[in-house]
Formats: sequence, C-alpha cells, structure tokens
Amino acid sequence: MAEVLDRPITALPPPDSEAALEDYLSRPTPGTVAALARLDGDLLVLGAGGKLGLSLCRLARRSLDRAGNRRRVIAVSRFADRAGPERFREAGVEPVAADLLDDAALAALPDAPNVLYLGGMKFGASGAPGQTWALNTFMPGLVARRFARARIVALSTGNVYALSDIRSGGAVETDPPAPVGEYAQSCLGRERLFEHFSARHGTPVTLIRLNYANDLRYGVVLDLARKVAAGEPIDLTMGHVNVIWQGDANAAILQALDLCASPPAILNVSGPETAAVRWLATELARLLDAPAPTFIGTEADTALLSNCARQHALFGYPALPLGQLLAWTAGWLRQGGRTLDKPTRFETRDGQF
Repeated sequence: MAEVLDRPITALPPPDSEAALEDYLSRPTPGTVAALARLDGDLLVLGAGGKLGLSLCRLARRSLDRAGNRRRVIAVSRFADRAGPERFREAGVEPVAADLLDDAALAALPDAPNVLYLGGMKFGASGAPGQTWALNTFMPGLVARRFARARIVALSTGNVYALSDIRSGGAVETDPPAPVGEYAQSCLGRERLFEHFSARHGTPVTLIRLNYANDLRYGVVLDLARKVAAGEPIDLTMGHVNVIWQGDANAAILQALDLCASPPAILNVSGPETAAVRWLATELARLLDAPAPTFIGTEADTALLSNCARQHALFGYPALPLGQLLAWTAGWLRQGGRTLDKPTRFETRDGQF
C-alpha cells in the first residue's frame, strides 16, 4: 500500500482490508518519529504476540526508518500461531520465540536498553487465579529484575482505579488505586513489582494505564456495533466509557519511552471524551442503518473512567476522532471485515473477567 504519511488520518478513506487497517494502525506520527530518533539502542517488545503487538512493533519500525535510525525492533512471544513470526519478519521486526516464565529463555534474551512490556492475562482471570497472578504479577517481576538496566514502558490498565463519578472527568494518575477483582488486583501487583525493582536498581519505568483501545477488529465500539446490528439489548449499567483508536494508543506508548523515571512515571491513556454508552449505541445504529437499539438497566452514577489530560497535553489529542472511529467500525462490520471475537466485557462492574 502506498505511503500517505504526510496526510492526516482523517483525510484517508476507511480501511477496506486488513492490510490497509494494519497500515493505518502503524502510521508514524511526528511524535513517534521524534521519540524514536532519540532511541539509544535496540527496542525489545515483550509479549508481542497479543492483539496490539504487531501494529505496535510495525509503528516502531516505521518510525525508526523515517527517522533514519537503524536500531533493531525485536518481538518476543511464545508465538503459538506458526504464522506469527513471519508476519513480524515481513514488517522488518525480528521475532524471538520465548516463554517469559522460563528462566533460561528469559536469560537468553538480548540485553536491549529499551523494553516495552505488553504481557498479561485478562479474560478467564476469575476462573484461573493462579495463572492470572503468575502472568500479571510474577512474570513482570522476573522481567523487571532481568532488565534492571533498561528503561521500561509497561502496559497496565485503568482497572486499577475505583469507579469514578461520571461528572468528575475520571481518575487522574495521582488517585490512589482501588482495584476490584483478581484481574485488577493482579495488575496493581504488576505495577508494584515494577516499582520495587525501579527503587532497588534505579530502573526508569513508565506505567501505562490504558482504557479501551479500539482496533476495528476488537474494542468497546465493535462490541456495541455487533449488538446493535444483531438487535441485542444494550446494558446501560456501565453507562459511560473512555475509548481510543489503537493507532493513537500505540503512538502514546512509544512516546512514553521519554517519560521513564524512577520512581515510575504513570500515564493514563485513552480518548478525551466521557462517552455515553446510550449515545454510542444510538449513533452506531444510525451508521449501520439498523433499528434503534433497545436498552436494559439504568446508567449508574459511576463508571470506570480515566482522565487523560496529561497524555493529551504531552502528545496532543488523538488523531482519529471518536465520530470517525464509529463510522469506520460500522463500515468494517457492514463489509464483513474479520473480527477477533474478543469482547471487552466493559459492562463488568464487579471485576469478574
């Protein structure tokens, strides 16, 4: 697909294939190019086999290329999908198969000075608490100890916050965590392990508390669009959400390398709107030419919300506006675009995932 990097994403046609979608998700921005121009060594992406890993690695590679920086991007995953490594190679990224819970495999990884940590487990967490804590807390501790001399950007989640009053603008980074359920508790454990090793070794770290990134193949917007298209009722109990285009989240994650500090920096990442689920579903019905949605439940006065003013002050507002994200998602669904069948379960208020 031809490069159109100097045109804003809002001026581009909706992606009509997965190749176009991957291209859009990994479009370098002035911010990512500037951040990776300063990269002082190779970039190691741990847990790269998940749903955002490929697009994030491609964004890093393309940003480095545009900056004229030939540092390597190395993607580490167990790669359960045999085709996975080849997809990374095609993107100019070096795949390495490794289980991060295996001491020998972890020790054998290259000593890159820049690390993105994407590993973790959410769905099925309530039914497998031991595995949840191993992947979300124990494994990050192993990584933090192994890469004590690197700077690390680690993905966390807005689920570590308490539910916020919907009129408050959401939780800010200085609010005390109050996680509900084993998933959120184990994610706070992840943060605490990075904090511990940062204090012990002086490791510079940024913790990214991400709320509901949306690729057209997954995310809250797709969850709602599929229900609207199927005529299924929409639960309003969690009546408000934050959402962000995955490409904008990827850009913020990479730029957060510049924020790494000891004690760790914390950054909320999502869109600027407190979006009403009722409005989202109604707008999606219009875009899908579907009947008006039916609703069950009543909007609570609280929801899982994050205030991302610091992200937007540092990196600018998301390049893809919410209205365009809705239109692209509706168009993707109407054309039969592939989806990952990984519902967010954003409606959950009791922390049971």
